[in-house]
Amino acid sequence: MLVFKFGGASVKDAAGIINLSEIVRKYAGQQLLIVVSAMGKTTNALENLTKAYVQQSDSLHQIFNEIKEYHVNIVQQLFEPNDQIFDDIENTFVEIDWMLEDEPHDDYDFIYDQIVSVGELVSTRIVNAYLNKAGVKSKWLDVRGYIHTDNTYREGVVEWKKTCEHIQQDVPALLANQVVVTQGFLGGTSENFTTTLGREGSDYTAAIFAACLKAESVTTWKDVPGVLNADPKHFTDTVKFDHLSYTEAIEMTYYGAGVIHPKTIKPLQNAGIPLLVKPFNDPEAPGTVISATAAAEFEKPVIIVKQEQILLSVSAKDYGFISEQHLSAVFNCFAANHVKINTMQVSALSFSVCFDDKPGKFDNILQQLKQDFNVKYNTGLTLITVRHYHAEDLKHLTENRKILLEQLSRNTAQFILS
Repeated sequence: MLVFKFGGASVKDAAGIINLSEIVRKYAGQQLLIVVSAMGKTTNALENLTKAYVQQSDSLHQIFNEIKEYHVNIVQQLFEPNDQIFDDIENTFVEIDWMLEDEPHDDYDFIYDQIVSVGELVSTRIVNAYLNKAGVKSKWLDVRGYIHTDNTYREGVVEWKKTCEHIQQDVPALLANQVVVTQGFLGGTSENFTTTLGREGSDYTAAIFAACLKAESVTTWKDVPGVLNADPKHFTDTVKFDHLSYTEAIEMTYYGAGVIHPKTIKPLQNAGIPLLVKPFNDPEAPGTVISATAAAEFEKPVIIVKQEQILLSVSAKDYGFISEQHLSAVFNCFAANHVKINTMQVSALSFSVCFDDKPGKFDNILQQLKQDFNVKYNTGLTLITVRHYHAEDLKHLTENRKILLEQLSRNTAQFILS
């Protein structure tokens, strides 16, 4: 049994969906579950729609109409004018229509999940319909009835026992004679509300299904040839890894390597399931294999760049030493706001942390910490993490840049740059 995950870039247009169907056709006769993300940049557009709705912006309906038109244009290229899929996607967008008719009253994160989740619901409807049209028998599955989470909106915590019971109860029978198509990124609460698993969480969805179904492997189809040592958008001389260990992959994703969601590796490692990262434009290429026994030669360092970072420093109002009680208060504040710390440094009188600038989160953290601490901060920063570094690599990456904080350990160097 195999699990495939197709990201937004692989289904951004009609040609991408046709390519997906051809990849799937190559695996005819095998049990196959497909996890699909929202198309192209739809998640970004739905995030903008969420902000416009909460702010009651005049651009609200224009943004929504552009999202619908984008999907309708793709469907028009793939189907006949009166095909059922047109009604299916219109009915799916109705979930947003109903919400937009009322003024926002709920928590922002709750609203976010109810709106942004529609991207995956629509994309999988289209993919499933096209597979059937192309002669690949497939079944659409609403993931919200199978991946069960708590009520932590935008960062749903998976209830593993309940999730695996429901997946194992229904999905094997569905896989017996057809491909199963489901949504990445989404989960459902016991009250039947939609949650999301964290930005770019479709990889994690694939890993959850694979672990529960004891899959042979997970393949995530990307717009890159495999896992690279650096983002080709920022660096021109990147190299691909043929093999990586689970441990190295976890380190890379923890520090922000965007090719795989950070939560993906753990369930696969626990179940001993290899992860393949392959290019959807060249499906016969070997890509990268991530497994327990894989080893990599690091001829070049792994470089991870994260933009829009905040560096925040706290000190005691009485100018006392930073104690364990102070650290506990800071960590509790970040945990309560569901914000991950990317790097930290403690001195006698201050404690500094670097984290992603997420809308709405920073203001809450700042107000809470100001009650007990003196607080200083810088925004709009860049965090560079270098694994398996050499001194000359670090000099090249940081020259002519102001370094606000740096840390070097045996294998990893981090720099916060203005």
